[in-house]
Amino acid sequence: MATKIRLQRHGRKNYAFYPIVIANSRAPRDGRFIERIGSYNPNTNPATVTLNFERALYWVNVGAQPTDTVRSILSREGVLLMKHLQGGVRKGAFDEAEAQRRFDAWKAKKEQATEAQKAAVADKRQSDAKERLAQEQAKNAAKAEAVAKKKAEIAAAKAAEEAAKAAAEAPAEEAPAAEEAPAAE
Repeated sequence: MATKIRLQRHGRKNYAFYPIVIANSRAPRDGRFIERIGSYNPNTNPATVTLNFERALYWVNVGAQPTDTVRSILSREGVLLMKHLQGGVRKGAFDEAEAQRRFDAWKAKKEQATEAQKAAVADKRQSDAKERLAQEQAKNAAKAEAVAKKKAEIAAAKAAEEAAKAAAEAPAEEAPAAEEAPAAE
């Protein structure tokens, strides 16, 4: 029986996540499987991978063939590196402690790079938010200035209208008073 390490598609349209399974190569993609060893969620930034490292290493060592995508996931998680290091131990190039030391150094470096990537994404998100806030404040200030200018124009127009109305009323009041005064003499 030829076994494969492959992904099964789950989730909904435009939001898929993938369990990593060991399956017979002739079984359907989302059909029967032998064992589930992890999951892969490409919807997060960076992509989230949960993997049972020991079981993945076991299946790779007994000859299960990973698909291309799963091969890259296993490589990124260090399963293929550990298989390579175990081959060096079997050949006598170095001992088990040295292999574990090399793997731990690689894993620490990998985790540091992942944390740096997460920090960069968070910093970019924060700087974008600050930039959007500054742009929005500039737009609001421009809009407030335009509104204040328009209110000032309206107030000036009302004041001019009231002054004209008062000026029109004042001569009209003075004219009848002037006409009454000569009649009294």
